Amino acid sequence: MDKKNAMRAGAVAAGTTLMMLLMSSPALALTRDAGDDPGQGLSVMETLGLYVAAPLVLFLVIAGLVMVLDRSEKRV
Repeated sequence: MDKKNAMRAGAVAAGTTLMMLLMSSPALALTRDAGDDPGQGLSVMETLGLYVAAPLVLFLVIAGLVMVLDRSEKRV
């Protein structure tokens, strides 16, 4: 029974994803809205810094704070 339910769930998920992709309309993104004033694009370094370096630094800061501030007993 588990395999049948898994297949059914997979089919529903795949069908839902396919329908969402087919119903979305990326062509509408090509038309400009009234008052639309896009700014300058990002350089490669700005893009890498914003979408790669910044999340990594944020993750390392949070992980470091968790490790430093951990007050649970050390298991030996």
